[in-house]
Amino acid sequence: MNHQSKLPNVETTIFSVMSGLATKHQAINLSQGFPDFDSDQKLIDLVSKAMNSGYNHYAPMHGNLELREAIAKKFELLYNASYHPESEIVITAGATQAIFTIITTFIKPNDEVLIFRPAYDSYQPNIELNGGKVVAIQLHASNNFKVDWNEVKGKINPKTKMIIINTPHNPTGTIFSKNDMLQLESITKNTNIIVLSDEVYEHMIYDGETHQSACLFPDLKVRSFVVASFCKTFHNTGWRVGYCCAPKELMEEFIKVHQFNVFCIHHPTQKGIADYMQEPKYYLELSEFYQEKRNLFLNLIKDSKFKFTPSKGTYFQVLDYSEITQEYDLEYAKKLTIESGIASIPLSVFNTNKLDNKVLRFCFAKTDETLKKAANILNQI
Repeated sequence: MNHQSKLPNVETTIFSVMSGLATKHQAINLSQGFPDFDSDQKLIDLVSKAMNSGYNHYAPMHGNLELREAIAKKFELLYNASYHPESEIVITAGATQAIFTIITTFIKPNDEVLIFRPAYDSYQPNIELNGGKVVAIQLHASNNFKVDWNEVKGKINPKTKMIIINTPHNPTGTIFSKNDMLQLESITKNTNIIVLSDEVYEHMIYDGETHQSACLFPDLKVRSFVVASFCKTFHNTGWRVGYCCAPKELMEEFIKVHQFNVFCIHHPTQKGIADYMQEPKYYLELSEFYQEKRNLFLNLIKDSKFKFTPSKGTYFQVLDYSEITQEYDLEYAKKLTIESGIASIPLSVFNTNKLDNKVLRFCFAKTDETLKKAANILNQI
């Protein structure tokens, strides 16, 4: 049979490629973004308790109400922002499903969607599956990946349906400032543009900075979906539980697609997380936890030949290898994995026209022992 592919240019993700190489060559895997330590036993016990207490059938389509109420309380605590738990919060199968559903709900053929490259790799194929057109704003390592808002203004036209932002930013580890968000608010005011704000690393902000959620800005909040992830926050990426928040009129459209996509998410996990979130310390202490890991990693490699600007958010650190070699980043990443025994992610795969800035992304959500072993390898390069 001969079928025409809907995504003819999509290949195996770089995460699978590099993790596969790491496994084959028994390399330290700092490529894919997942911890090599366990989730809190208390959370695991709460999920088990939920299973043993009968939470084994369909959850409500919007998600377990206790969990939605816990999320609403979190937004009030952190951002003084209000989302109604019954109509403005939906639990999803990870942030990726939320992103897919938002794009599918609103993007029609020939609609334009602005994204910032390097960009998380699910954005573009989701847009293209729905007939939309990607309009890319390329960010540059030489400018520390800062946004040129005049360039953004120049890309806006009547076909612009959505802007996707990601802060803290994967893969660069940068964050949007308050001024960035005010610029975005000004640009989209009095338009029909929807903002998809990917905030899955919201609890990993360093050096005294503050997370600038879209919900903090009134004229952004009314047009925005805020997307988040429990999997990233609570060290259990395999659980695939996330959520999104949006004004009722937007969420009513979202739920029309959500109900035919996954309908609802694993119920005992939702109940366990809801109980766990009764103690806010589990997400309030996360920035300090990961900042210590970032500092350990960077202190260990400070005398290496790699150059860096400390990550401001996420659990990723970008390292510049331009003083070591001028090899193409994908080839160099493979070489490091095979010959040196350490796996990373090249950023060119997320850029327009595979732009190569001679930088690699390393995940520091690892045990101290793993980070020390990795640093020992990097210091010898």
